[in-house]
Parts: sequence; C-alpha cells; structure tokens
Amino acid sequence: MFYLAIGYALGPSGFNLVAPDIQANAKIFTLICESALLISLFAVGLRLRIKLNDRIWSLPWRLALIGMVLSVILMAGAGLFILDLSPGAAILLGAILSPTDPVLASEVQIQNVGDRDRIRFSLSAEGGLNDGTAYPFAMLGLFLLGVHRTGNYENLGEVLHALWGVVVGLGSGWLMGLLLIRFVLYMRQKHRQALGMEEFLALGLIALTYGISHIVDGIGFLAVFAAGVTMRHIEHKVSGVDPPASVIGPVTVGGDENLATDPIKAPAYMAEMVLDFNRQLEHIAEFVMVLLLGILLSVSGWSWEGALIALILMLIVRPLSVLVSLAGSKSTAIERGMIAWFGIRGIGSLYYLAYALQYHLHAELLQRLVPMILTVLAISIAMHGISATPLMHLYYRRRNKDARIGIR
Repeated sequence: MFYLAIGYALGPSGFNLVAPDIQANAKIFTLICESALLISLFAVGLRLRIKLNDRIWSLPWRLALIGMVLSVILMAGAGLFILDLSPGAAILLGAILSPTDPVLASEVQIQNVGDRDRIRFSLSAEGGLNDGTAYPFAMLGLFLLGVHRTGNYENLGEVLHALWGVVVGLGSGWLMGLLLIRFVLYMRQKHRQALGMEEFLALGLIALTYGISHIVDGIGFLAVFAAGVTMRHIEHKVSGVDPPASVIGPVTVGGDENLATDPIKAPAYMAEMVLDFNRQLEHIAEFVMVLLLGILLSVSGWSWEGALIALILMLIVRPLSVLVSLAGSKSTAIERGMIAWFGIRGIGSLYYLAYALQYHLHAELLQRLVPMILTVLAISIAMHGISATPLMHLYYRRRNKDARIGIR
C-alpha cells in the first residue's frame, strides 16, 4: 500500500514527476509485467514442497480451472448487464480480473517451504496456475473485439489449440525443468563442473522454459511455474521428509562446493540457493510493479465503475466461484471463507491489461477499461493489505483452539 501511494504521488494526480502514455508504452509495460510475473511464478513453484500425488493439490486445481471459468463468466455477465459492454469487452474484462496474484499477498501465501496449510497452499498454487489458465479467455475476448491475430475462435480447432496450450505448457515446463536440473546435478556430482552461479541457473531455466514453451505453442506462464515445482519435486524426492535446510545445514557465504556435489545434499542445496536468489528478485519485482500501478492509476484517474466492479468481484464473484469449485472438498467452512476473501488481484491482471493495450482497440473502450481495471487492482491491494494480518491471526487462533479440543 505504501508503494502504491508513492507511485500515485509521483504521477499527474500528485506531483506530476512521471506521466507515461499508457497505450504508447504498452509493449514496455507488457515486458516489465511479464518479467515480474515469471519471477514470481517460478518462486511460487519452488515453495510448493508437496508430493504431486497428494490430495491437497486438488484444491488449487479446482480453483484454477473451475473457479477461473466461473469467475470469467460472472465478471463477463457483470460487464454485459451492469456496464453495458460488448461481449468481447466483457469477456476481456473477466479474463483480466480473474487471475489471482501469486506474490503480493505475502501474509497469506506459502512462507515456509513445505507448508501444508490448506489456505496458504491453495492460494499460492492457485496464483501459480491461473495466470496461465486465464490466457485463452483473454485471447477470446480480443478475438471478439476484432483482433484476429489471436486466432479464430469460431473454429473448434482453435478452442482445442487453447486447451493444448495449457497441457503442453505444463508438460514442457516439467520436461525442461527435469532435463536441465538433472543435467546440472550430474555435472556437479560426477565431474565437479557447473558449480556456483545459482542466479544464472534460475534466470536461465526461466528463460529457456518460457521460450521452449512458446515454440511448441504452450502457455509460458504455466511452463515456468511447472519448472519451479519440478525443481522442488526433485529435491523432495532425494531429501525425503527432512526439511531442506536441515539436510544441507549451515552454508558459508559464497556457497559450499562440497554441498553442491554431495549425492544427497546437492538437490536441496541447489533448490535453496535458487529460491533465496528468487526471493530477492521477488521483492524488487513487487516494489516495481506496485509503484508502476500507482503511477498508471495517477495517469488514468479513479473510476467509480471500477469501485463498483471491485465490490462485485470481492463480495460476489470470488466467493461464488470458490464455493462452487471447492464444493465436496475436505476444506472447512472457515478455510473456504478465507480463500474466498483473499483472491487478491495484482501482477497477472496488470500484465493482461498491458498486453491488450498493444492492440488498437476502440478509444472509448480503453477510456473505460483502463481506469476501471487499475481502480480494481488498487482497491484489492488496499483491502486485502489491511485485512490480511488480523484475519490470519484470527484464523490461527481458531485453528489452535479447535486443535486443543480435538476438532482438527
């Protein structure tokens, strides 16, 4: 919230020190948002130290697939019947505002590697998945607005191609992560080569996975998330139930060559060093993105339509999509309620907005959509930022109380 206020003050509505043309610089904004999102997705994947066949994975998958579809439909309905938008604009609005953020709500995300808390795990993994599953809907909205370079969605083949993007995105990320990480571990353990420079390993794996996924028409965001999950899965398989920090023990400044080449400790050492570097990048990305959001909101101005849509999104659309998608799961009522509230919108939505601005959409539509979406993001950051700490404290007190009396 502090970064958001600073960005707003820097813009035309404040001291007018920075006044970028949003549409003219759309490609630059897209690249910045894309880079920040990739860093966040890879880091989130690295934190999820849970076996892939564990039933807890069903919760984020439900949210990212069923919940995503419902969110887009409900938001598109609000756009059609409340805002009187065209079908294409309404679907685009739904696609932009449906992804949840994988990093901004740090108070409710996975903090400790291997955390099995259903709220933290579900929100973190959902944020890692739905930035990718929103992509086909964004392309559909742009197609209906006349941007035919996104594909011909009147053709069933194009719809199947969108589904292919989800599957091959996850598959290519898993495969590239598996091959590269296994290769680096082999070089280190057998030949004591490829040592050090985990920073370049992280950036290289992100870039390579993203690029390969695009070559095979996969969704790159899902690929990068899958690569992070794969690196953690390899570590977990070797380390077992022991936390990675206890496996490697204390690490000296500059790293430890013996740890990097040890048959048991090397995967844990690699994963922890890469995660540590990614955490630093995440903090930088968080600062840059929220500062940029504040500046852009200062340029576009506040939207009362955006305030209305924010209320609809947070109080109606998100709760309904969560309740339906998690129906029949083992999550408790309080867990579903917390997950429903903490669907924070952030980097993913800003990326899809910047991406859409690259195309020459109708000026009147952009004059409504841009301030509307930026207002929703600002309200989400403020409302969730204010409520995160007290609500999580209440949740843990309730959970500890239930545990004492034998409910959990």
